[in-house]
Amino acid sequence: MNNQTMLVPLQQPIVFEIEGFDILPGSGPFFFLLALLFYMLVTCLDFVVFLLQTLSDPRLTSPMYFFLQNLSFVDLVYTTTTIPNMLAGFLMDQLTISIPGCFLQMFFFTQLAVTGRAILTVMAYDRYLAVCNPLRYTAIMTRSVRMLLVTGAWGFGLLCTLPPTVLAFLRPYCGPNMVRHSWCDLSSVRTLACADTSIDNVLSLSFAMVALLTTGVLILTSYFLIATSMYQMGVPERLKAFSTCAAHLTVVSISYSAASFVYISYRVGNFSSEVRIIVSVLYSALTPFLNPMIYSLRNKELRIAIRKTLLWRTMQDDDYHA
Repeated sequence: MNNQTMLVPLQQPIVFEIEGFDILPGSGPFFFLLALLFYMLVTCLDFVVFLLQTLSDPRLTSPMYFFLQNLSFVDLVYTTTTIPNMLAGFLMDQLTISIPGCFLQMFFFTQLAVTGRAILTVMAYDRYLAVCNPLRYTAIMTRSVRMLLVTGAWGFGLLCTLPPTVLAFLRPYCGPNMVRHSWCDLSSVRTLACADTSIDNVLSLSFAMVALLTTGVLILTSYFLIATSMYQMGVPERLKAFSTCAAHLTVVSISYSAASFVYISYRVGNFSSEVRIIVSVLYSALTPFLNPMIYSLRNKELRIAIRKTLLWRTMQDDDYHA
């Protein structure tokens, strides 16, 4: 009888196990309540305040509100791709997800993140037209142009996300199936592939840089032109132009600062995996939560419309109970 060792081929796992929920032992219920609170607030603010209010109020029909509706929709779906699964994971400390489901979550999460930045870029161009070319603003920003810009934003997100996700999906996974994250993060899943992923790393980094640099440069260019135009204005016009851009500029600053910190936490070896997970979770939950709040606080027209709607609802309830 031969003493040759039989090599048993490793089989591809059926599911991935998301194990990033045990960051702090015993803290699952706390993070569950925190994530649930954020998700409810994001859903309420994005759906009720922006989508319903801007769609139903005839006073909120400018192109800016059309872009806000799309940004709110992106934020709503963006949080929905991860937080419901995270809620279950915080209660169970570990969560399983099928491999196709994992890559679908990965694709939509990344694609919506890039699309959100592309819509912010479109909104920067919209603010540029409103400040620097106000007389032709309505003539330029027609419905067909708005639809074309938003379609381009979604297409840009698809272009930057699909190639690295498909390449990762085609890799064989025949070893450990533990994803060290709170969702199917591309970088975390790629480490489980039992093949050389050097090309994957270069491709992902290239598309990430294209997504960040393209949108970042276009936004900076828009605001450089706005600042140049504001320099030639009087003080009242300058203040009006600044108030027009303040909310968008605040959202862009928070979004890119948080994204840069997440990127640095992945590239710098001093950060532990637990810190990376916490930073990523906070980024994915806080940014969609802050966006509607900032626009609601900084936009006088929207605040007045919301106040009138709430007052009308209160009067309707009083009449009903009377």
